[in-house]
Formats: sequence, C-alpha cells, structure tokens
Amino acid sequence: MEFLSILLSALLTLGSPPGLIIDRVVENVLSSRLERVEQLDVRIDNTPNYRALQGKLEQVRIAGRGLWLTPDIRIDVLEVETDPINLDINRLRQEGQTSPLASLRQPLQAGVRLVLTESDLNQMLQSPRVAAKLQQLGSRLSRDTAQRYQFLNPRLELLGNNRLRFQVDAVEGNRQSLAIVVESGLGIEAGHHLQLIEPRVTVDGQALPSRLVEGFAKGISDRVNLLSLEDAGITVRLLQLEIDNQDLQVAAFVRADVPQAD
Repeated sequence: MEFLSILLSALLTLGSPPGLIIDRVVENVLSSRLERVEQLDVRIDNTPNYRALQGKLEQVRIAGRGLWLTPDIRIDVLEVETDPINLDINRLRQEGQTSPLASLRQPLQAGVRLVLTESDLNQMLQSPRVAAKLQQLGSRLSRDTAQRYQFLNPRLELLGNNRLRFQVDAVEGNRQSLAIVVESGLGIEAGHHLQLIEPRVTVDGQALPSRLVEGFAKGISDRVNLLSLEDAGITVRLLQLEIDNQDLQVAAFVRADVPQAD
C-alpha cells in the first residue's frame, strides 16, 4: 500500500498558506514522489476551505495515466476516489519518525480502479525484483546445489475472456532449456483470494497430470491472499477483475484503519 503512504505524505500541503491551490500542490507532490508521470489530475473537495487546514477533506479524486512507480513498474490507468478524510496534520509532519498512516484520525476508505497493459505486465516481469524471485524459486526446486534451475525470459500473454498465458524457460546446468507454459482463467474468491480457473500446465508441450496442476493452483491461491494485509490494518477487497486481449483491469475497495495506540 505504498501509494496510500505517498498520498498522505502529499496531503502535508493542507497546512500550506492560504491562497495556494491545494489541488495543484498535491498533484505536484505526488508527481515528484513517482518515477515518471505521463498525466495526473487531482481534485480535492474541502468546503468550507478552512476545514482543510484542520486536516479534514470531503473527498480526494485522482485520475492518472502512465504512472511509473519504479523504472520497471508502470500503471496505465489509476483512478482513486476517497471517502471523507480526517488527518492529524501535526503528526503527519513527523513522517520521518512514523508511518504516514499513523496520522489518520478516522479510517481512510477509497475505491480504486487499476489498468495494466500487456506491455506493462511484461516489463514488470523483466524487472530485477522478479528476476530475484525466479532465482529463489530455482534454488528451492533444484536437486543439486551445483546445478540449479534458472528461470529465464518470463513473458505473459493476455488471451481475453479473463484468461492469460504465462511462459518461462527453465534451464538446469548445461541441459537444454524447457518451455513451461501455464494457461488459466482468473477469478476472485470472497474478494480476497485470486482463483485459477481451469488451469493447464505444459512442459515442452507435454501436459502435466491434473492432480499436480490442481495442487499448483491451490498453492497460488493460498499465496495470493489479501487477508494477510489486515495484520497491518489494511483491508483490500477485489470487486472486479477483467482481462481482455489488451489489458488487465481491477476494481477494489481499500480501507486503512486508525493505528492502535501502543
């Protein structure tokens, strides 16, 4: 939930001197905290105006396109619309000493819509972070520590009808690489689990037994569990997931609770 922290940090400008256009200032601060921004619009409703100086806002709406969180992670479309916000501005200024979420006087709730293109997703798969994860996976699966698996050239294809295909090349030592292909539908279970629908896995064109595939699918579903965020006071519920042959779209409800006093 890094973006929530960035947003709250940007709202430090609520204590700006009168006369400044808060929407524009917050927009500039948000842009400065991101790697790159192609388009970003922020609208803050704060009638009467003096309530903003108290950290109280009726609503914040953000519409962005081409937002680069890192050099490798691009969001094609991001739309955020919050419920009323109530912040402790003085505590928010202590960001260096505490998390911005600690400044909440009441829970922060927002609707979020996110769009990632096939190109965005494949660029993310080429990032150093994903490469490190694949290296860790290869180490765990290797039978011989001297001949570890390497998973190379990961790529993703969006097939439409809420289905996608993931392919990666597996190499063990000097042996010929194996093409591993996973094709599956994606769905939402109870708002917090990602569900693989009718998954199929092939290794060099040979289909794996359904029992192995079912175990693999269950492992993925158990790992992608948004309930794990609730220990940190963050609730995320997926409301909609759509995949066509161009992009992946997600709509979600996000809530950040007021941190409990120590």
